[in-house]
Amino acid sequence: MDLQKPDLQKHAGPAPAVADLRASDADRDRIADILREALAEGRLTSDEHAERVEGVLSAKTVGELEVFIRDLPAAHQRRAAPAWTPAANRPTDAIPHDPDDNVVAVFSSAVRKGRWRAGRRIHAYAIFGSVEIDLSEAVFEYRQVVIKAFSVFGNVEVRVPENVSLRGTGGGVLGNFEVDTLDSPDADAPVVYIDGWAILGNIEGRPKRGKLVADILDRVQHKVDRSLRKHLGH
Repeated sequence: MDLQKPDLQKHAGPAPAVADLRASDADRDRIADILREALAEGRLTSDEHAERVEGVLSAKTVGELEVFIRDLPAAHQRRAAPAWTPAANRPTDAIPHDPDDNVVAVFSSAVRKGRWRAGRRIHAYAIFGSVEIDLSEAVFEYRQVVIKAFSVFGNVEVRVPENVSLRGTGGGVLGNFEVDTLDSPDADAPVVYIDGWAILGNIEGRPKRGKLVADILDRVQHKVDRSLRKHLGH
C-alpha cells in the first residue's frame, strides 16, 4: 500500500452548481427559442428581445443564460418537464435494408451537402476516393438516420448540425473510425447513426461547429424584421 499517495477525494472541492457550469451552444439555442416564443406572444418587445438575444450569445455559464428568461412562464414550465434521456446506441425504429441514397466515390469524390432530404438509410462507399456527407442544412424527414460507410484506401466524412444526436458503432482495419458522441437536449431531435468499416482508410463523423449559432441569428433576424415590417405597416 502506498502510504504517501494523497487522498484526492479529501482535497477535492465540492462539485460546481448547475448554474456555474459552462454554457453550450445547445443551451443558448434553448434559451433563444424561449425568447422567440415570448416575442411572438407579445411578452417581449422587439427591442427587449434583441437585447436579451445579444446577452444570450455572450453568456458564459448556464446561470447567466437563465437570467434572461426567469420572468417568462416558459422557463418555469421547462423545469417541470420530464427528465431528458440520451439517444440509444442502436436505432430503435425499423430501418429498411435498402438504402434511400447511395454516395459512391471510386478514384473520385462525391458530395451531398446543402438543402437536401436525408432518408432513413444512406450508404457511402469511398474506394481510393473521398465522400462528404453534410447534414448541417439537410431536411430530416425521419427521426432516425443510418449511414452505412465503407472506406478502402479512402475517406468518408460526415457532418451534422449541433442540435441532433450522433452515434458511431463501426471500426477500422489498419484504418481510422472516429465518430464523436453527441446528445441533443431535445428528446425528439433526429438521431444519426454511423456504422461501417475503414480498411486502410478513414471514416469520421462530427458536428459542424458554429452552424447552430448562425441558425439562431438567422431566425432572430427574420423575426425582428417581420415584427418591424408589421409595426411600420400600421
